[in-house]
Amino acid sequence: MNILFITADQWRGECLSAFDHPHVKTPNLDALAKDGVAFKHHYAQATPCGPSRACLYAGMYMQNHRSLLNGTPLDARHTNVALEARKAGYQPALFGYTDVSLDPRNREPDDQTLYSYEGVLPGMSPVAHLDSAGKPWLARLTAKGYEVPDHASKMLHPRASSPDELKRGKTYTPAKFRAEDSSTAFLVDEAIEYLSVRKDDPWFVHMSFLAPHPPYVAPEPYNAQYDAEKMPPPVRRASPEEEAEQHPWLTHYLFNQRGDGYTAGEKSADNLSLSDKELKQIRATYYGMMSEVDAQIGRLIDYLKKSGTYEDTLIIFTSDHGDLLGDHWMLSKFCYFDQAFHVPLIIRHPSHEADQSRGTQISNFTEIVDIMPTILDSIGHPIPRQCDGHSLLPFCRGETPPDWRQEYHAEFDLRSPYNADEEPPLGLDMKRCMVNVIRGERYKYVHFAGLPALFFDLKNDPNEFHNLANDPDYQGLIIEYAEKMLSWRMVHDEPTLTNLHLSEEGEVLELTG
Repeated sequence: MNILFITADQWRGECLSAFDHPHVKTPNLDALAKDGVAFKHHYAQATPCGPSRACLYAGMYMQNHRSLLNGTPLDARHTNVALEARKAGYQPALFGYTDVSLDPRNREPDDQTLYSYEGVLPGMSPVAHLDSAGKPWLARLTAKGYEVPDHASKMLHPRASSPDELKRGKTYTPAKFRAEDSSTAFLVDEAIEYLSVRKDDPWFVHMSFLAPHPPYVAPEPYNAQYDAEKMPPPVRRASPEEEAEQHPWLTHYLFNQRGDGYTAGEKSADNLSLSDKELKQIRATYYGMMSEVDAQIGRLIDYLKKSGTYEDTLIIFTSDHGDLLGDHWMLSKFCYFDQAFHVPLIIRHPSHEADQSRGTQISNFTEIVDIMPTILDSIGHPIPRQCDGHSLLPFCRGETPPDWRQEYHAEFDLRSPYNADEEPPLGLDMKRCMVNVIRGERYKYVHFAGLPALFFDLKNDPNEFHNLANDPDYQGLIIEYAEKMLSWRMVHDEPTLTNLHLSEEGEVLELTG
């Protein structure tokens, strides 16, 4: 069995036309969903990229892997999907990036892997490693005759704007490069070349696309694919001041936004002053970036079909986290709202046992910590004890596992948007910056280590506008969900050695039951 493991970056979970999205069109992913299984309630366990990808690659909740921020090292004692796949005989090949901060212990002080949080996941062979500098892509552009800057981020600036383009919004102006020369197309080119000489031996390819992560800029024709005038307005209260009344964290963050600017030369601190026209164009451009990724995924899948390897390939498509995209007066992903954590998931399993479920859409709660167990289960490799997630193969066979989770769980650190050398926000102690989320079908509870809790009734308040934490009618439910969260954390404390027992005979026994 071959493995094609595809991630996009910052892709909102509802943004597939297979899910009847009113605007975005993803025909190739729709076709993949029709030939596989799509998971409608799939969630990331952390934000931003580094912590979330640690969950994805290690199959662990953040409370256990403890890589809390972009730049927090992932403990080398934890295994991951690439290292385990190598034990099964695969040589996982990376096209893109993994954003894993490597453990600095047992490394020399001048080790170049310590100079960035954009490290390569141990076990991955970086065939085409595209960190933010993007050197391999820039080299390709140079060979094609482009005038190339010294850093890929500068290549993501839009070309010079015409007066008509400026009237439409800053993100309408197309990229400097042609669609066939984008970093997304480059990675697919590289993967096809790599696979062209690997038709007989099983392979493992991890495609990690940057889009639709900001800056929001798309090459022609994708910059103009969606009409900004038809885009819905953001989901938010009438003013940022009214939105901020919900919680002290919103009061602070809304007026101190950080992270990547939505386009070149813009700062997140200015997000509150964006016009409705600009916000609608941002969403239109974001959808255009998705359509470009969809087209390139289609090109790669077409290659697999023509080369005769599609029928033997496990294909997984997902994202590391979502994007507020103007909702609640925010861009990016630094908050507790569902838009930050809801991500897509499509699994196309090649086995005949999966035939009966093809085209199915699953409504159960699934999590990105389930991806590593699913891949390993697919190749018949043992799932390490460290994994908090569970294999999704039963869903691919048309089965619902017994006692499946009834909520999703997520965490983030309030320091995430800010520089490492800054004081923690709101005068909090470093250890009191953690936030935990538990969200079921109807209710959502958000617990802050150093601030008041939040509680939402999603049936009556699907947009999470009304905090019911102090409503006397909900106190029983709030206690119930606080107890659920406590139990969840206790059940999922790091388990690697906890069920082993050293016997008097010198045996290492594994306890069951």
